[in-house]
Order: sequence, then C-alpha cells, then structure tokens
Amino acid sequence: MILIGCTNENEQVKFQTLLDEEWQRGLKENPIYASYMGDKSANQDWPDISETAVRDRQNKVRNVLQQIKSIDPKRLPEAQQLNYRLFLYNYERAVSAQKFDSHLLVFGQRGGIQLEHETTEGLIFQNGQDYEDWLIRLTKLPDLIAATIELAKLALEQGITAPKILMERVARQIKLQLKDDPKTSPFYNIFESIPDNIDAKLRLDIQQRAQIVIMDQVIPAYEVLDEFFTTKYLPAARETYGISNLPNGREWYEHLARWHTTTDLSPDEIHEIGLSEVARIRDEMEKIIESLNWQGTFDEFLHFLRTDSQFYFETPEELLQEYLATSKRIDPKITRLFKVLPRTPYGIRPIPEESAPDTTTAYYMRPSADGSRAGYYYVNLYRPEVRPKYEIEVLSVHEAVPGHHLQIALAMELENIPNFRRYSGYTAFVEGWGLYSESLGEELDLYQDPYSKFGALTYDMWRAVRLVVDTGMHYKGWSREKAIDYFTANAAKTEQDIINEIDRYLIMPGQALAYKIGQRKILELKSKTQQQLGELFDIKDFHHVVLGEGALPLSVLEERVDQYIESFKS
Repeated sequence: MILIGCTNENEQVKFQTLLDEEWQRGLKENPIYASYMGDKSANQDWPDISETAVRDRQNKVRNVLQQIKSIDPKRLPEAQQLNYRLFLYNYERAVSAQKFDSHLLVFGQRGGIQLEHETTEGLIFQNGQDYEDWLIRLTKLPDLIAATIELAKLALEQGITAPKILMERVARQIKLQLKDDPKTSPFYNIFESIPDNIDAKLRLDIQQRAQIVIMDQVIPAYEVLDEFFTTKYLPAARETYGISNLPNGREWYEHLARWHTTTDLSPDEIHEIGLSEVARIRDEMEKIIESLNWQGTFDEFLHFLRTDSQFYFETPEELLQEYLATSKRIDPKITRLFKVLPRTPYGIRPIPEESAPDTTTAYYMRPSADGSRAGYYYVNLYRPEVRPKYEIEVLSVHEAVPGHHLQIALAMELENIPNFRRYSGYTAFVEGWGLYSESLGEELDLYQDPYSKFGALTYDMWRAVRLVVDTGMHYKGWSREKAIDYFTANAAKTEQDIINEIDRYLIMPGQALAYKIGQRKILELKSKTQQQLGELFDIKDFHHVVLGEGALPLSVLEERVDQYIESFKS
C-alpha cells in the first residue's frame, strides 16, 4: 500500500511539475503575452518568430505530448482528472496543427507588425521603468521587422500567401508608420500623456528619447518593410480567396473547423447548419417587419435600416456616450441571472484610429492576470454614420456583460485550477457564450424597441451567415463578392461592416464557425436542463454550471451539464 501511495504521489508531482514548466515556457517564449499577464520579467523583449524558433517550439510541444502520455491519469487525484484530460487534449491539438504552416501567413489587416504600436493597449504604464522598458523594446523592433520579412520571403517560396485584396489594406497600414515628424507617429501616442506621478524632468527626458528612437530606428525599419511589401510581397499575393487554394488547403480548413468548434463537424455539415439557421432567423425577422406594418420588401426594409438617419449618431462622441450609457443600464441587472459575478471591472475604449477602418464593430481585451489592468470593451467609432443604434444593446451584452467580460473574468478568478485553464479558452465556448448572452437581453429589459429586437436578430443572423460564407469561401469555392452579396441579402449590417466582416473571415479561416456552433450547444443544454428539471430549473444554477469550470470543449461541457442534471434528480 505504501508503494502504491508513493507511486501515485510521484505521478501527481510529475504532472504538476509539467504544468508549471509548460506555463513558464509559454511566458518565456511570448514576452508580449507575459507583459499582458502582468509579468514584467521580459518587458523589454519581443518573441522570436524565426523559422528556427518555430520549429524548435514545435519539437518541444511533441516532446511534452509524450511526457503527458507517460503519466497514468488513473493515479492522479480526482481533482486533477479534468486538468489532465484538457492538457492532453490541448497538446494533441497543437501537434495536429503542426502539419499546416500557419506561421507563414505573416500579414493580416486586423493586426500585426504594421500596427505594432497597438501593443501598448495591453501594457501597463504606471512608472518610469514601464516607459523605459517600452523604449528598449522599440529599439529591438527593427529586428522583429527583419524577422517578419524573412518569414515572408519563405512564405513566398512555398506559395503560402494571403489574398491580395487584404494585403492592399496592410499596405495602407504600413504607410501610416512613415512619418517625417516622430511626434506624429502612432508610436508616440503613448508618450504624449505620461502620468503626473512621474517627475516632470524625467517625463521630458523620456519624450525626447522616444522621439529619437522613433525617428532613428522605428520609422527607418518601417521604410524597409514598406519597400519589401510593396515591391515583393504584395505583387506575389494570391488573387484567390479561400484557404483551400493554398497547399493542402482543404485538409487545413477541415482541421480549422474542428479546432475552432471543438467538434468533428465537417465543413459541409456546418454549411448546412448555417443555411438552416438563416432560414429560421429570417422567419423571425419577417414577423417583426410585419408588426411594424412595413409596406415594402425585406430588402427595402434592410435598406431603410442602413440609410435612415434616425438610426445613427452624427459624431463619434455621441456614439461612445451611448455605449457607456447602455453598459450602465445593463450592469446592475446581471444579478437576476448569475450567482457569482467577477470582482474585476471592465471599461469601454475606442478602437485605435489606425486600425478602426479595417476592423470590425467591437472586441474585448481580457484583464491582466495580476489585476493591474481591467478588462476592456473596445468599440469602433470610425464613421458613426454606419454604426446603427439598434445594435448597441446586443453588441454590449456580447462583448461585456453577461458576455465576454463576465465569462473570462470569472474564469481568471477561479481557484484551484492550473493557469492553462484559467487564462486560455476554446473558441466555441468563449464565443458561443458571447452569442448565447445575446439571447439573455430580454431578461435584462433590453430589446424593448422593435428595431432593437430586429438588431438582436440581425446579430444572430450575422453568426448564422458566418457558417455559410466562411465554409463557402474556404471550402466551396465562393468568391468574396458572392459572400458579400449573401451577407447583404440576409442581415441588416451596414456595407462597411459587411465588407470588414467578410475580410475578417478570409484572414481568420474557421474562427467565425465557433460562435453559432457554441451558442447552439449551450441553448441545447439549457433546453435539456429545463425539460429534465421542470419547475425546479434555476437559471442562476444553470449558468453557474456552464461557467464554473472555465472554458471547456463542447463535449466536456455537455458531460458537465448531464452530471448536474443527474445529481440534481438523484
């Protein structure tokens, strides 16, 4: 008995050691992520993105997978069983992904080397050392740009490039970095408002040195990038759209569909689900249009929503104030639906103006792990005349509460689970929860206006359309124009948003599939729980079960809900 107990204890120590070592390796290999988490030990460094480093990391991942498999999970305590299962699942997925050279898709219009100044959005600047660290990082930026160019050259050799129409956006973004005056550089923005707790003399010194670094090192490095991009990469970028046009592209997309949905659904099956959901939601939309006594066609109603001035603000400031006011209305009502709320607050910020024209309506940035930075709901204020009022409520419940902020902050505050579960997730769960949260709007006294209700349906339709157009472009040979037309015909999103959305799917194949697949599973589990428990069903308990272990693959989530139902009934 003593020997068995000792063996079990050794197995537990072996597993815990591996968890800790892998977490620290991840922080070491990605200094930006470490900084975002509040770990400043590598606050002056960029990640090594070279081909050699990528292959070295892949070898390490394969070795770790073998170490995981050498551990007998039956000898681990019950509290570690799920940790082991998810850790193994993650590394099996990571190894399967190595077949596809995604690191060679170097450029994208939604972020990357040409918008590297936006890194500061996730950093903490509280004292002089924080600014010193960023200045030193900036002196190393030319090396990161040079490494990016080398990867891009390798990508050209192997025929792995992004669609040219997206790369034209990147070319424009690179031009934003080519300034004659360093104080007009996007990299100088962070130095313009150094906090007053830093000595005035030091503030001036930091600003002066920042101008020198930007002028002498940063801007020249971007000039080199601009020369390479416009003369070499852009002309060679592909005229096709879907990832299936790349080497091994169909299998690559099948892998991405499994990765993002955490299911074994094929692209064809997902496409059919999308078509079915579009038809279902279209019927709901028609009912609202009928209730408004609209005399025209469906297309004419969408045109009315996209063009009538009553649905739009005139200025970015008015739009931002409405986002703030909407969040303040929602926040106090969350207790109706949840037993536990996160301690970490969230704020609202405008999307940086350099990337706003090329990105989507909003996104969320998680808090730092050490609590030094809140979570942030970023909203797009570019061209307020294309940002409809009727989508503000539904967007806010998705990105902030009860959507991303509530789910992600709660996961980060969970105790007695390893870091890889606390600070990471699965797209289908995270985005599925965000989309599911939109369905809770009426319980939060939202969507009272029929146009706001139509906006909520538009957002549900938007995610159903994604299933059709993402699989269409990446697997079924659809053109970008066909995808735009299909989107336009079925959802009340504005043209600006629709084009940016389609281009987002092109640069992020498969990611858009996760939302609707995840939402459908959570709604299915909710319905099952209601049917099984009847009058004893408690929405707060159900939400606590769904969120109580952090993000999970959908199959594991279903097991958890089934266990809750059985334990409740017995």
